[in-house]
Amino acid sequence: MSDDQLVTKLSPLSVEDTVARFSDVLAAKGVKLFAVIDHSGEAENAGLELRDTKVVIFGAPKAGTPVMQAVPVAALDLPLKVLVWDDEGQTKLTYASPAALAARYGLSDELAARLAAIGPVTDAVVAG
Repeated sequence: MSDDQLVTKLSPLSVEDTVARFSDVLAAKGVKLFAVIDHSGEAENAGLELRDTKVVIFGAPKAGTPVMQAVPVAALDLPLKVLVWDDEGQTKLTYASPAALAARYGLSDELAARLAAIGPVTDAVVAG
């Protein structure tokens, strides 16, 4: 995926605090948090070093299910994922742009709109 297919936002919080804020925002919006994958923690457990790196996996079945009904292989990118990572002391959130996902799967405007909620959710997270 090229850089123009990714969206990156800056968070004023640490990675850990950004992930916690993410959880709070999702709960307030009634969106399901499926998992947080702690890549850096697992790297450390294996005796390796990796900058603070976590992936937040979340979604709403009412939004994603119609997309997967129309295009089953879209399940490869659903539920939605956001990388929360440390870039030399600056916490960043990076995710696949909804437009890129819609183009990848040839989604109609109606189905593509179901993926667009990632923007306001991540905006709320980085608002601190």
